Parts: sequence; C-alpha cells; structure tokens
Amino acid sequence: MSQRNTQSAKTAARERLREERERQAKRDKAKRQLVVAASVVAVLAAAGGIGYFVVQANKPSHWEAVKKDTVVAPAHTTDDKGTTVVIGKDTAKKTLKVYEDPRCPVCAQFEQTAGSALKKDVDDGKFKMQYVGATFIDSHDNGEGSKNALSALGAALDVSPEAFLEYKSALYSTKWHPDETTDKFKDDGYLLKVADTVPALKSNAKFRDAVEKGTYDAWAMAMSKTFDDNKDGVSGTPSFVMDGKKVTADAQGNPPMTVADFNRVVDAALKG
Repeated sequence: MSQRNTQSAKTAARERLREERERQAKRDKAKRQLVVAASVVAVLAAAGGIGYFVVQANKPSHWEAVKKDTVVAPAHTTDDKGTTVVIGKDTAKKTLKVYEDPRCPVCAQFEQTAGSALKKDVDDGKFKMQYVGATFIDSHDNGEGSKNALSALGAALDVSPEAFLEYKSALYSTKWHPDETTDKFKDDGYLLKVADTVPALKSNAKFRDAVEKGTYDAWAMAMSKTFDDNKDGVSGTPSFVMDGKKVTADAQGNPPMTVADFNRVVDAALKG
C-alpha cells in the first residue's frame, strides 16, 4: 500500500468523524430546545391553571351574582322591588311586622305552637301581617337554604297570599323543617315536595317552573336586604314589631312562643 493511499484514508476518516460530531451536536441542540420549550409550556400551563382557579375562587356565587339582576317581584307585593308583603283585611287598623328566617329553628317552634293564632287574627281582621324574610342563617355555614326557600316563598306568594301562608306553615312544620345544621332547603326537589302538601301549589306548573328557574332569586336577596337594613332594631328571628315597637314576651326581649303569650302581648300592642 502506498503512502499516498494511507494518508488519503486517514484524511477521509477524520472528515467522516468531524461530520458525525457536527450531526450529533445539532441533535443535542435540538433536544435541548425541545426540553426548554416543553418547560415553558409546562410553566405557562401551570400559571394558566393557577389563574383559572384564582378566577373561579373569586367568582361571585349565584346568590351574590343575582343581587345585580333585575328584581322580578311576585304578585301581591308593593314598592319598587316588591319587598313589602302585607297580608290581611283592609279594615284592619294596625299591622304586625313578622321577621322570620326560613331555616330558623326558633321560627319553626313559634309557627308550630302559635302560628295558627297569628293566622286566625289576620283572617279575622284583628291586624294585618307584614312579612319580612331574612337569610342570615345561611351566612353561618355558607348555606343556601334560607335564600332558596325565600325565593320559593316568593313563587308561592305570586300564586296567592293564602298559598304563601300555607306554604310557609308547611316549611316550618315538624314534618318538613330540617335541623338547622342540615341545609335541605337548598334543594329545589325538597322544596317542591313540601309544596305538594299545599293544594294551590300541588301540580302548579307555573309555581314549579318559578322554583326550578329561580325566578324570584333576586327578589329573595332584595327581601333579605330589607331585613338587614331594617330600622326596627331587629337582629334575630322570630321578631315582631307593631307601631315601630318590638312586641316581646318579657323584659329580656324574648319573642312570644305560646298562644297565650302571643295573644297577651299582641292585645297589649293593639291597645297601645
């Protein structure tokens, strides 16, 4: 073998090695670029995910959002938002304000013991009743039942004042009123099940549609604000006010919880 051939072979081998090293270097660079790109995508995805959860966390709840909606007021109400609900005969000279929260266990106790006496007085024209609905119990456990039940009561009121009173009584009954720690009223199905015990609401398609669509959700929030902004000094339920004065059973300010106490304090308020 000549010296020339040997030198040429060595030169060719070095060239092939150089070319292979260049190709490997290009492959390594491309791999590094892919890793960097993937890392950037991962970071952006993570940031996007965090951003999504932050947005969701700060997104107002349904009940907060409906505060900005146009209020659809039920029939048998007055004022621009329909939050004045007065039931009774026009001949009645005085009005008893009744403050209640649908989930309130003490309200349920009152309705079960003295609610019939209140209704009889209204039916007899002894006084009119002005209902003021509250939802503060929901704020204790981030619940929805007071608001949802108040909206359903609005749907019942739209049917008739009688349907409203019967439905309210049913919601507070021993059979249907849940323990305060159990937020059953947030379930439309449960509210409709209770409504089936009221003849005027049973199989009432308009009422059912209003409950399921939340027609009176904004009204419920407006009514709740009426409670929050009341000028009667009422901060709890049940509470009763006549002529701007609280009607209480004793010097401690407790509400009347029996028929006898209710009749006694209301008669005194009517005379005053």
